[in-house]
Amino acid sequence: MKTIMPKTPAQHIQGIDSLALLCKYFDSILELDNDDLLFASSYLRGFIEVAAVDFGDDQQLLCQNLAALISQQLVDASAELTVDDKTHVDDFWQSISPLFCH
Repeated sequence: MKTIMPKTPAQHIQGIDSLALLCKYFDSILELDNDDLLFASSYLRGFIEVAAVDFGDDQQLLCQNLAALISQQLVDASAELTVDDKTHVDDFWQSISPLFCH
């Protein structure tokens, strides 16, 4: 099955550099009425927020170490998703992971 998820437009994620701003972006996804994107963002948000506890508060910068931890946790949990859901999550993670550059 082909992934029916739009790429995250650069202008929508431009300037997101903290956990707080990323969570605001996740909240805005509700308005897009895209079930696959909503699922992927919600699933990832859970991993990001749990992993971020070790890195600081909600104003913390999105760092490469946090991204590495999230990536590993996604690999470890991949068996809990269907093939289609894993594709949606992986695609969405690839679209936002460049934000974790600090």
